[in-house]
Amino acid sequence: MKIVNKTKFIRTLGILIILIILLIIFSKNAYSKNIIEYKEDYIYAGDTLWSIAKSEIKNNPYFRNKDIREVVDIIKNANDLNNSHLTEGKKIKIPIYK
Repeated sequence: MKIVNKTKFIRTLGILIILIILLIIFSKNAYSKNIIEYKEDYIYAGDTLWSIAKSEIKNNPYFRNKDIREVVDIIKNANDLNNSHLTEGKKIKIPIYK
């Protein structure tokens, strides 16, 4: 293949390089993968999602620097809960880093 117009070719190549660099800079992919596992805990009398979340924020590095409402939602989603009602004696999954 013969390049007919060098200026146009160099300009197009420069634009492509800039676009690729911008894609790399602004990509939102995480390059380090954190492996998330779950610990199981039992629900005791008086436990609420709020109290469990509050305890996990203090003791679980997975939830460090997160808002308590976000932690409640994460725990609800991990356990497929439609509401905040907890049954005493039931197992609950709580995410942790491994």
